[in-house]
Formats: sequence, C-alpha cells, structure tokens
Amino acid sequence: MSTQPKVALVVGAQGVIGRNLVDHLAALGDWDVIGLSRRGGESAGRVRHVRVDLLDRDDCAARLGELTDVTHIFYAAYQDRPTWAELVPPNLSMLVNVVDAVEPVAPGLRHVSLMQGYKVYGAHLGPFKTPARESDPHHMPPEFNVDQQNFLEERQKGSGWTWTAIRPSVVCGFALGNPMNLAMVIAVYGAISKELGLPLRFPGRPGAYDTLLEMTDAGLLARATVWAATDERCANQAFNVNNGDLFRWNDMWPKIAGFFDLEVAPPLPMSLDVVMADKGPLWNAMTERYGLEPHPYEDVSSWAFGDAVFSWDYDFFADGSKARRFGFHEYVDTEAMFLDILGDLRRRRIIP
Repeated sequence: MSTQPKVALVVGAQGVIGRNLVDHLAALGDWDVIGLSRRGGESAGRVRHVRVDLLDRDDCAARLGELTDVTHIFYAAYQDRPTWAELVPPNLSMLVNVVDAVEPVAPGLRHVSLMQGYKVYGAHLGPFKTPARESDPHHMPPEFNVDQQNFLEERQKGSGWTWTAIRPSVVCGFALGNPMNLAMVIAVYGAISKELGLPLRFPGRPGAYDTLLEMTDAGLLARATVWAATDERCANQAFNVNNGDLFRWNDMWPKIAGFFDLEVAPPLPMSLDVVMADKGPLWNAMTERYGLEPHPYEDVSSWAFGDAVFSWDYDFFADGSKARRFGFHEYVDTEAMFLDILGDLRRRRIIP
C-alpha cells in the first residue's frame, strides 16, 4: 500500500454528492479532507471546511492558495441558472478558479475528478439514445459539463496529474438546501400527503409513470468516485455510475407509498413547484407537532427538480459496464435505496 499522504479537496462539500464523498473519504482513514462550500461547515478529525465564493477568482486565490498539500481535487459544485446557456459561465468559471488557485501551489497534485451527469448525453433535452455510453458523441451546445471536461483535457496536457469524469444518474442521498435532491422531494411530498389525509399520487407527466429509468445512490457514487481517482487504469477516462438496476415508477411508487402507510391513487399531472408553494405554514406546523428538526421549508424541498425528473416520459438510463470492465463491481438495489433513505430521514427527524 502507498504511504504517500492523500489530501482530498472536495469542492461543493455540502451538496448531496459532496457531503457523502466527504463522509466516505473520512471513513477510509487514510485521507485528510478539505471541504469547500459557500456555507462552510464544522471541522472535525481529519476533515476541515473552508468557506469560499467559487465565483470570486480573488477569493479562491486567497483561500485556496495556501492548500499546498492537496493531492486530489474532487469537483462536485454546481450553480443553478434559468437557462442552459446561462449555466455555462458560472459553472465553468468555478472549476477554472479552483484549478487556477490550487495547481500552481500544490506540487503533489495527482488527480482532478469532475462530477458530471447524463446532461452530457442530452438526457435533459428529450428522448436520447439509451443505454447512453461514454463513447457517445456530444450534442449541440450549450452544455457546461462538456465545456468543463474540455477545459480539464486541455489543462492536463503536459502536467503531472490526470482527470476522470464521473457521470451518475439522478443522485439520491441525504443533504439539505440542495436544488437537486429527489429523495427529499419524495420524502416531503409523502409526509405532506399523509398529513392532509391524501393518497400518494404520482404528479408527473403522462407516460413518465411507465418509462424505464435508474438512480445512483450517493454512497455508491462516492465509492466509485474515489476508486476512479486512485486506480491508474482510470486515468483520463469518463465513467457512467449507476445502481445497476432499472425500474418504472408504476412499480416503485406503491412501495414508496407503503413506507408512509398510504394508498396510491391514479397519477395526476401537476407542477409540484406550483401546488407545494403554499405548504410552508403547514410544514412549520408539522415540524412543531412531530418534534422535527427546525429546517426551513425551502431547505427541505426541491420542487422544480422533482418536476423535471417526473416529466421524463422517455427511457432514462446509461450503460454502466465500462466501470465494471475497469474494476468497479459494486451495485445498489434501488428499491432498498429509497426505503433506506426515507428511513434515515425519519431517524434524523427530518420527516415524521
């Protein structure tokens, strides 16, 4: 085993991906971890957090310029914007700012891991080729994921470090205040449905109830991300990372309803962003009634993201066999994942 120190810089450490990555690295025991985020965090053990504005080049230079011992950058930050074109400048700038600040001062830098997703394949635009493969051609821009990868590919030439691009499906795990957290959407929607004495009704677009799709467990993603960053065979490669099974909401939805002891009613297309907008006072009352942790309603709801996922009336999955061919053989049962996450949220007193 290598005795060289390993220091991970996790960019976007408070998101659903970054939070689970920090926890996994800390549990391994042979990593020092530095988490970057706008909110910061509580440092403990071998994990310390740094609050930084990644869009501010000068702030990045000042706060990251002292991180001379970083060996691995795990980039999982994201800034949301109203349009696809508007997503490009901030998301590319944040990555560039981090690399520009760290690379010159960290002579031991060995790897940069870039978190992407199926947007690379145009999955967000409409029906796309399935199963999507890492070798598929890019689609018409704008697409910030592609621009980020192009930047790393060019920057890496002639350097002493390598890169990987990790492409998960919808990532499910524990995180609050995250704009893309389907697990929280389902948990809060189910809890409010139960509070109102309603059956659990699928709110998505007609057809979405019956299509094939897949998910990526945040813990599985963390393990795959670290594997790809530390296995030399994976250098300068992209990998799809998914649970390894497929499902349809028409089969999964009744099982989720069962967790809440709810009946299932026929699907009814509705925008969660609209119909759940007035539920803040109800949530506050539920928080007090059931002794829940006092999190603001906006921190436990990602309704626009739920609307996006539940609108996919086309198959949504990718080929994960490349990662297996390169040596990563883990998988997660998606039904068990959903039920485990919901149970964890209940134990944490996030939902009743």
